[in-house]
Amino acid sequence: MTKLTHLDDTGAAHMVDVSAKADTVREAVAEGRISMSRDALDAIREGTAKKGDVLATARIAGIMAAKKTPELIPLCHPLMLSKVAIDFVFEESGIRVTALVRLTGQTGAEMEAMTAVSVTLLTIYDMAKAIDKGMVMSGIQLVSKTGGKSGEWSRAGC
Repeated sequence: MTKLTHLDDTGAAHMVDVSAKADTVREAVAEGRISMSRDALDAIREGTAKKGDVLATARIAGIMAAKKTPELIPLCHPLMLSKVAIDFVFEESGIRVTALVRLTGQTGAEMEAMTAVSVTLLTIYDMAKAIDKGMVMSGIQLVSKTGGKSGEWSRAGC
C-alpha cells in the first residue's frame, strides 16, 4: 500500500517537506461543467444577466481562487504561480470551464487548478441564480499535469 505523504509515522497530519525537490516547470489542467436552463445560458452568452458580465467576473474569481488555494485547502504549499488561465466553452445545456495553472517550483498545481474551476463554477451560479436556481455543477476533475518527479499524467492516458 502507498504511504500517505501528509501523515507522519504516528499518523498525524503534516505539511510535506518539499525542500529537497528540484524546481521544475509544472502545469495542471482541470475542468468542470455547469448545466442550466436555456434562459440562463442565453443571458450569460448575450451578456444580459442583471449582475453584469458573468464570465468576466467568474474568470477573475477563478484566478483569485487559484492564488488563495493554500488558504482554503489544509497542508497545501503556497506557490508562486506564473500563469492561471480560465476558459469557457458553451455547450448545448451549459458551460464547460477549464483552468490551466503553471509555475516553476517544488510541488505541483493540481489543487490550484481544481480550486480555480470550482470557484469559477460557483461564481457563474451566483451571478445567474436569479434566472435559474436549479443549475448543477459537475465533473470537476484533473485533466492533466506535467512536471515534477512523477512526470506527465493525463486523464486520456488512464
